[in-house]
Amino acid sequence: MVKTYMSFGELSYNETEGQDYAIRTCLRNSPVLVMAPHSGKIEPGTAEIAEAIAGDDHSFYSFQGMKTGGNGVLHIQSHLFDEPRAVEAVKGAKIVVTVHGHADREDGFVMLGGLNTCLKSEIERELGRAGFQIREATEGLKAIDPGNICNRGRTGKGVQLEISRKLRDSFRADKDRLREFADTIRRGIQLHISALPEEDH
Repeated sequence: MVKTYMSFGELSYNETEGQDYAIRTCLRNSPVLVMAPHSGKIEPGTAEIAEAIAGDDHSFYSFQGMKTGGNGVLHIQSHLFDEPRAVEAVKGAKIVVTVHGHADREDGFVMLGGLNTCLKSEIERELGRAGFQIREATEGLKAIDPGNICNRGRTGKGVQLEISRKLRDSFRADKDRLREFADTIRRGIQLHISALPEEDH
């Protein structure tokens, strides 16, 4: 297994921003932050999905691998992810949704994890209604560690989406399908926000 960096400090000491990796942020006046912490050549397609979910109204963050090879080393595990711009962004968000890539190329599915069980249920329900396949998150992908970047927002609980390679590839080939998926996730988020007390919006 490829050794990955254990912190952003370690990564930035050995890699060059703009050459080996890039960081993109767009912070908006929204309680929602959508993140792709392992995007670019690390988990291809995740930044595009996260950006589509964020749309024009939610905040967006991505860390993108750009190396000519060996981008797996840039995969800082979610519970260790401490890139300063990401940490600052999550501090200001009440709802954090992270987009990750599962390696499966055989089936098109989504796994949901994270400590925000209410939001997770809303998203699962909407995905099911839209005909997307949902699988139970396997051990290691449940995102129940409070230190997971998705759980470090202001409420201490978020949602992690693990999207199979087959489904991500289908989005690259069919932008309408990507838009449908993004709109489905956005609908689940909005339903969750609407059910919260007014002071929590």
